[in-house]
Amino acid sequence: MRRMIAPANLWFRLVPAYALGYFLSYALRSVNAVIAPELMRDLNMSAAGLGLLTSAYFLAFGLFQLPLGLLLDRFGPRRVEAALLLVAAAGCALFGLGESTQTLALARALIGMGVSACLMASFKAFSQWFSAEQLPSLTATIMVAGGLGALSASVPVEAALPLLGWRGLFYLCAALLVASAAYLMTVPDQTVGTQREPIGQQLNALRQIYTNRIFWRFAPQGCLAVGGFMAIQGLWAVPWLMQVNGLNRGDAAGVLLGLAVAMLAGFLFVATCSLWLARRGVSPMALLTFGMGLALVAELAIILNLAPPLWLWPLLGISFSLSNIAYSQLTAAFPVALSGRVNTALNLLVFVGAFGLQWGIGAALDAASATGLSHSEAFKLTFTVLLAAQALAYGWFLLPAKPKRSRQTLSV
Repeated sequence: MRRMIAPANLWFRLVPAYALGYFLSYALRSVNAVIAPELMRDLNMSAAGLGLLTSAYFLAFGLFQLPLGLLLDRFGPRRVEAALLLVAAAGCALFGLGESTQTLALARALIGMGVSACLMASFKAFSQWFSAEQLPSLTATIMVAGGLGALSASVPVEAALPLLGWRGLFYLCAALLVASAAYLMTVPDQTVGTQREPIGQQLNALRQIYTNRIFWRFAPQGCLAVGGFMAIQGLWAVPWLMQVNGLNRGDAAGVLLGLAVAMLAGFLFVATCSLWLARRGVSPMALLTFGMGLALVAELAIILNLAPPLWLWPLLGISFSLSNIAYSQLTAAFPVALSGRVNTALNLLVFVGAFGLQWGIGAALDAASATGLSHSEAFKLTFTVLLAAQALAYGWFLLPAKPKRSRQTLSV
């Protein structure tokens, strides 16, 4: 049954609670980029070790996407996200206490699993309470909250380090996550009442997704390009800026702030202008294609140092802000009943890519340095190889893909 549009005051009860969770999720995703020098110094950590412990967030986040969709449908977004935020709080506390790479990697994995529901739970909750016409603006609000989280993990973190240290920052995050979970439990919730699907039906739905040619048109680009950007933003941007461009950490954090502001602007642009552009013949797919192509150009310009970092890195951020369009374009090829699982299936590959690349970049840097290359040369070589792989994925994405069967004939 179609629900009536929720009263205006419901917006102020639901949206801030879910937005706070996604704010903290994005901040925790990116914070290691700023504290990387401290982690390597205090724990005598290699680049590969730093990449492994940081990327554990992405691995746990990605692997939990498939069961997450079933949990949200079964128990509802409020309870699922609140419980998982407590897991993230435990991960932050463990990170603050950790004395070894293995402990910190486990802590990052708990954080990643704990915040894995923040975006999808908000989408589920909004679809329960609000009309379809209201959902785009609500989605934009959540994405803006994520952009603000990325902002907080740049200059503000750099400024807070002398006062709190990196351990104190994670204790603070643990407290904020507990408060966010408690706040979330005060919002209204819908009775779920969803029937359990037989396991065979669930596996058949996943088979339809993972064997669909259109899914695999988007998947390599999501894994290598979007996952690669997340790996760089979340860890390797600041070390690149310091070792390749010669910036101090304060200036590098400022560039990261510019990247986050550009991403925020891109989210707002998509939310406010995509429909207007579509009515004038510029489709969402055209925007996605342009954005991902522009991202490759920006990465090449960064590697070749063709312009000041404060120009090029924000260009990279605004380019990748358009990558979220892929989710709506992909789900259009599947039945509505599969849309949640389609999104989490793509999210799984994006975050597995982010995990593998964040760790792999560190391992590649260590290997390149062992051959006698300077840190700057090792960075450039590693990023060039990544760019080549991303270009191949982009070329595959440009190939047209037609579904074998229409959307209406796919079974659920």
